Amino acid sequence: MPASTKPRLGIDLGGSKIEILGLDADGNERLRRRVPTPHGDYAATLAAIAALVRDGEAALGVPWGACSVGVGTPGSLSRATGRLRNSNSQCLNGRSIVADLRECLQRNVAIANDANCFALSEATDGAGQGAGVVFGVILGTGVGGGWVVHGRVLDGANGIAGEWGHNPLPWPRDDERPGAACYCGRRGCIETWLSGPGLTRDHAARAGSSRSADGIVAAALAGDPIAEDTLIRYEDRLARALAHAINVVDPDVIVLGGGLSNVARLYANVPRLWGAYVFSDRVDTRLERNVHGDSSGVRGAAWLGATTVPDVTG
Repeated sequence: MPASTKPRLGIDLGGSKIEILGLDADGNERLRRRVPTPHGDYAATLAAIAALVRDGEAALGVPWGACSVGVGTPGSLSRATGRLRNSNSQCLNGRSIVADLRECLQRNVAIANDANCFALSEATDGAGQGAGVVFGVILGTGVGGGWVVHGRVLDGANGIAGEWGHNPLPWPRDDERPGAACYCGRRGCIETWLSGPGLTRDHAARAGSSRSADGIVAAALAGDPIAEDTLIRYEDRLARALAHAINVVDPDVIVLGGGLSNVARLYANVPRLWGAYVFSDRVDTRLERNVHGDSSGVRGAAWLGATTVPDVTG
């Protein structure tokens, strides 16, 4: 079966669930299933992926090995060792996951950071479709990003392109220094400000009481002045952080994902603010909400399986 017409399978390897999605050559969804992730058990995780792929191909009516497979995972592949690193699923770190998946699936497997998969999905047939350069940003429990340039994931010489959340918040105010400690060992990372936990921590510091990110947004909509101030600070910090990305790579479109991408006011307010930080007389970059929502990462993994990616096998 030619590569352009065979079905594509995407795997989203999450900390709590493993999801498989099947797409036909036109990007239509043909299959979706999920199973719990075996906690802390690498061998069982590989076995679960293999079972999903085997059962998925059977459900699609194609023989074993007929589908391309792409996998999105937290963390990234080390250029030095070929092994996975920086994953919050600790049992995956230090593993030769590409080689192991190739062995158990008996085919080539493409693997990428889950934020890269999100960006590829939205660049292929989502909010960034048709754009030359797309920056996909995850604003959730953590903060990540992925770049897609003319339809291809930009992986980088070190395999860390898009690790936007572990740069410092740009142009920090006096009251933003040194910033909260980040799990990476530094302070004041973008992730510590723009993640959901970062938003709740900032609000609690001013309000003296804790609220969830959703609760802060709801309170602001209801007219709570302290919650409103929290969102105003968040929008300015997001504008500064995205301006940094615009100044470096100058994307056509920035697409937001993660839970905080559902805050509708960001799409009007942040572009009004980022012009003060972008080194240009006009900013034509568009800020867009994702089209595929929670499905975007696994869709991107499916598209990834049909693209050429750097070969890092370990």
